Amino acid sequence: MYSFLSIITKAFSQDIYIDNLVSILQELREATTKHTDLWDKELYGGLLFVDPKTRIVYANEPDKEGCLQPTKGLYIGTLPTEINIANTAMKWGGKEWAMVMLPLPDKKEERITLLAHELFHRLQPQLHFINEERDNAHLDTQEGRIYLRLELEALKKALFAKTLKEQRKHLMHALAFRTYRYQLFPKAVEDENVMEKNEGLAEYTGLTVAGFQNNPSVGNYFKVRIENFEKNPTFVRSFAYTTIPIYGYFAFKEKKYWNKDITNETNLTDYFIKFFNITLPENFSKFLNKWVNIYNGVKITEQEKIREQQRQQLLTHYRAKLIDRPHLRITFQKMKLSFDPRNVIPLEGAGTVYPQIRITDVWGVLSVTGGALISSDWRTVTVEAPIEINGNRAQSKSWNLILEKGYTIVEQEGNYIVCPQ
Repeated sequence: MYSFLSIITKAFSQDIYIDNLVSILQELREATTKHTDLWDKELYGGLLFVDPKTRIVYANEPDKEGCLQPTKGLYIGTLPTEINIANTAMKWGGKEWAMVMLPLPDKKEERITLLAHELFHRLQPQLHFINEERDNAHLDTQEGRIYLRLELEALKKALFAKTLKEQRKHLMHALAFRTYRYQLFPKAVEDENVMEKNEGLAEYTGLTVAGFQNNPSVGNYFKVRIENFEKNPTFVRSFAYTTIPIYGYFAFKEKKYWNKDITNETNLTDYFIKFFNITLPENFSKFLNKWVNIYNGVKITEQEKIREQQRQQLLTHYRAKLIDRPHLRITFQKMKLSFDPRNVIPLEGAGTVYPQIRITDVWGVLSVTGGALISSDWRTVTVEAPIEINGNRAQSKSWNLILEKGYTIVEQEGNYIVCPQ
């Protein structure tokens, strides 16, 4: 009887899930239809909604390989374990999808923003934007963070400016802080631009489809968004979700489809400087100290000094754990991964630490909850040494690994590697 009731309850819950998703897809289609002119492309397309606990997937379209079965207006199946669950664009069942993890946000505007953001990534190849990301390690340093936060403070003041002249002054200061950051970190010119064209344009698309330009409280919305962003453990892979939507908002007020000017070769910083007709000072040092005080610079600097001390302690911990002490290193072959972009930690000279990450490859599945180091060249992943190896399974306190048939763990000079048997 208990088993029968469980089956009935599960089926009933799934029906509610399906009804809810059908309704959400209807509101999404209506929203995207209103904004077809945004990129001169139909944004609405293949969507996969995945339950991370069960790996059950609900789709709005059929696949091409029979992985999904039609059920009450949707298509349902189970996502294979070799596919990582994340908010991303992917290929599966013979076609391109935008994948989104369940549950979805409760608020309609947040749901549409998320779904349209991922649909942009699905559409990205057709728009000729390369789907590439950079870690922007400079944004985890004290100076890098200070000048990003000052840029955001200037943008915040621009949002509440009473006149166009005042708005332009704050925009000039924001772009000056950005340009000075690039003088401190020359590689940041390209690295930030790559991230902003990838995630920044995607987020701007999501917010536009959700109708944020029509929000009478858009200033307060972005103010809260900046404050929430600054609570992220790191900025290196999450800053673009905030910067480009705000610059894009100001650009939208003057040219509705400014985004169509952007190509894969565009430098967005140069674009906005020219778009807003801004002239930057030749000698930043003459003005920076005065401007810093306008934008809460003393408090920001003190906060970042404290954080830098804590960061150095954390880097010492991970360097000892993943480099100096015995560890397990695995070479990538056909790697796919999912992770939280808000907490990645650059480890200078070695790569980037991902506190939580799931990696699939031809050798198996690695799930990490306590730190994994991906090398700077993206060829290897390193975790602490295993404390237990049992057949095709291995684990420590911070990770577990399931190996595919034909692979094993071998000790090598005090450390461990995964290699073919």
